[in-house]
Amino acid sequence: MNWREQDIRIDYFRGSGPGGQHRNTSETGVRITHLPTGVVVTATESRSRHQNLQRAMLRLEEKLAARKCKKRPRISTRPSRGSVERRLTKKRQRAEKKKGRGRVEG
Repeated sequence: MNWREQDIRIDYFRGSGPGGQHRNTSETGVRITHLPTGVVVTATESRSRHQNLQRAMLRLEEKLAARKCKKRPRISTRPSRGSVERRLTKKRQRAEKKKGRGRVEG
């Protein structure tokens, strides 16, 4: 963990979905908010609050690590307007050359 205790807020809530009577009566869902960045993660898979807290902490670490990764700049693959124009001009020239290959009348 590379954050301070006061940088996160942990909320517990009632998880929805299957799980029966125990899940419907206890607040086992965990929501962790990283206050400096505003990143929010939740975990409600387990009936255990402790397991959900561990899962949410791992997810928070992953999200914060992903934010630190620098995105590579996008490499433009679109051909420039000039190259498209040159290609079309050459294509027209080839077509004219092929039209001139017709049968010679004589």
